Amino acid sequence: MISRIAIIGRPNVGKSTLLNRLAKRRISIVHDKPGVTRDRVTVEVEIGDRVVEVIDTGGLGITDEAELDQDIHHQIDTAIASADLVLMIVDAKDGLQALDHEVAKRLRPLKKPTLLVVNKCEADRDEDMVSEFWALGLEEPIPISAAHGMGVVELLERCVDLLPLGGKHSERPALRIAIVGRRNAGKSTFVNALIGEDRVIVSDVAGTTRDAIDIRFEKDGIPFVVIDTAGLLRNSKLKGSVEFYSQNRALHSIGRSDVVVLVIDSMHGTSQLDMRIAREVVDRYKPCVIAVNKWDLAKDKTTTEEYEEYLTRNLPSLSYAPVLFMTAQKAKNVTRCISLVQSMAKQANKRVSTGVLNRAVDEIRNGPRPRVKHGREPKIYYATQVAVMPPTIALFVNQPSYFTPQLKRMIENRFRDLLEVPEVPVKILYREKGKKDE
Repeated sequence: MISRIAIIGRPNVGKSTLLNRLAKRRISIVHDKPGVTRDRVTVEVEIGDRVVEVIDTGGLGITDEAELDQDIHHQIDTAIASADLVLMIVDAKDGLQALDHEVAKRLRPLKKPTLLVVNKCEADRDEDMVSEFWALGLEEPIPISAAHGMGVVELLERCVDLLPLGGKHSERPALRIAIVGRRNAGKSTFVNALIGEDRVIVSDVAGTTRDAIDIRFEKDGIPFVVIDTAGLLRNSKLKGSVEFYSQNRALHSIGRSDVVVLVIDSMHGTSQLDMRIAREVVDRYKPCVIAVNKWDLAKDKTTTEEYEEYLTRNLPSLSYAPVLFMTAQKAKNVTRCISLVQSMAKQANKRVSTGVLNRAVDEIRNGPRPRVKHGREPKIYYATQVAVMPPTIALFVNQPSYFTPQLKRMIENRFRDLLEVPEVPVKILYREKGKKDE
């Protein structure tokens, strides 16, 4: 069983900065504005030969602008309850605050291992201010600077001493699923239904989710990581840096996923934003499920066949992607997404022999193709598979520039059918025969 560390404290003491420092990459959004973090943001961190889950939380005592205080506090309570160790973070530069006393008062009765971490100790004089935090009654304060890394190694050593044994690397890597879409399409509701708990905050307020939140869970003993993301907006609609970073995290999540689930609101249909997401998915060669949500509201107005035709017209670049009709709020047809994702991952990891590839090449070479202009006839000689996830084919030809976009689309579609990977993208590298890779 993997051990958990919860990072707790009032707003703007550096909780998210510490999480990012431990993860060695930017996970949580860091901003001077209080209350940016709302959900539990988790990341698996290596400490020596162990793996520990670290949980970032919202600031205790914050008055949320979208009136989500109760939801945020519920997420904090859940993080504390599930943790094996709590890190209470305070701010050396601000000194001891009344709200720090409130946080400590909340933690003391729990009788859970707790370390008091005094952040923002960038200079010796800051460390001199640490002594006043003894008043919180949480034993010896530990000075660190999360922004600069000072004292973090020593903090981790203290954490290891207090954590239960366990947390070795899993032999089976988790399949990563990015949930993307416009605001209020029902992504967070879908995530909660998928994993079977209220893991992320759901609200009618647009833009509730800010961070890209990785959530590990298991189905039938198989590990998955689902990534809930902020709803996308047009660039012209972005208000401030928090929304800008939220969008960047969401788009970055597509790149680090194995399979993408694009959530569409059935009542609103597709938009320019959905087309933008589709382009991102296609450009990154990611397998994709199109999940049509709130189907209970639309099913009396149209059929699944008609809606699939509508999606093909409006998102032609994802015409090969399977479509899932669901109602996340009622958990209807949600679990089918897991079997779809597994099927697509299997297709994306498929390897075929050179013999099978070249039989496919023969069929493509002898099949119909667009007319050739000005005698620039494209010729295909042979092919070999060079990678998986996605299936990547090196196609050796006479001249790559002779292959028009229309012809390339036709060849990709034919390879998808002939190699029996009908629902995933196939990446084709056009290489001139006799020349080194470009």
